[in-house]
Amino acid sequence: MSPRSVARRLPAIISLLVSGASFATAACECGYVSSADSGSSALFTDLLETDFLHLEDLSTNTDWAAQKFNLEKADARGKYGEKFTPDNLVTNAISDSTKFTGEGEDGGDPGLILTVSNGLEEGMVPSAEISSDRLDMFYGTYRAGMKLTDVDGTCAAFFWYFNDTQEIDMEFLSTEFNYDNDTYPVNLVLQSREAAADGYDAAGTNDFAKVDLPFNPTTDFHEYRLDFITDRVVFYADGQALATMNGSAVPTSAGHLMLSHWSNGNPLWSGGPPETDAPISVSYVKAYFNSSNTQRQSDWENRCTDINAVNATCNIPDVTADNNDAATFFFTQQENMTVNQTVSGQDSASHRSVAPLTYVIASSVLYVSGCLFGVW
Repeated sequence: MSPRSVARRLPAIISLLVSGASFATAACECGYVSSADSGSSALFTDLLETDFLHLEDLSTNTDWAAQKFNLEKADARGKYGEKFTPDNLVTNAISDSTKFTGEGEDGGDPGLILTVSNGLEEGMVPSAEISSDRLDMFYGTYRAGMKLTDVDGTCAAFFWYFNDTQEIDMEFLSTEFNYDNDTYPVNLVLQSREAAADGYDAAGTNDFAKVDLPFNPTTDFHEYRLDFITDRVVFYADGQALATMNGSAVPTSAGHLMLSHWSNGNPLWSGGPPETDAPISVSYVKAYFNSSNTQRQSDWENRCTDINAVNATCNIPDVTADNNDAATFFFTQQENMTVNQTVSGQDSASHRSVAPLTYVIASSVLYVSGCLFGVW
């Protein structure tokens, strides 16, 4: 079956015009509403949330898998190969589950630490990568809280992936950070057949943008976000739209999420290897998406009996430059807000008693882009 025929079977994004009802708590059985760049909103049926600031052991979390593989330098397209090893993945939890700032139990930055090592092992640079176990992530809003390294010579990446020609990347090259003039670019990429034909160099296509971040990404945690919807991909940093890409490079298949930190000595990209061990820290990943899995689609149909009912949908709180409160909110840490969701047993942190956020959503007008569930 072709990718486009598969795409026609995937769930559509349901868009809602906002009009003015408010909710303090909700079952969210019909899904999670994200604000969109167009001023409308989009409803996503499934979620994956991980609070890495309070995760004691990555191996106990069923949503993520540490990656272990080698790339020889020819395959890595660099001066050296890349050695992805779980040894370079470390959890450094904050012991108090009610706190989201401060050092981890081992000192230093808290969260999931992905390190690129100084030095080589068998001609390869030791690096780190994790991948979501969910492979059915289609249209969605994908968000990660990260603090990047200030050590030259690495590439940190947060990306959605199906294959080498259907990939959505946010890549951060520490060698490009200029502390003298306070510029910190991020490379935004849709990998496509056109890029593959040019040796996987998307820089010469319309599907590449280098954009300066509005902050120094090495001094604190910030949210990086990519919204993948029917006809475009929008990239954000702390809620500020950085770039929009559309056209034939927008993926047509479901995929999965990855976070990676690596170096191979390529002077045109990662540079390096770093002169000292280079860590990045991940505080959370929040993914709200429509699933390509027919069982998950059926589950949604069964639990969402009235999409217009009070409490049937919940707004996704947005991080902004002026307000970071949403970074500490997880639906999976609230009561009765993840009905029939496949989350990792709430093991990323225990439930906390906190004052609920207020969701202003309102759905007096409902319209559909594409095909509704069950109609192909």
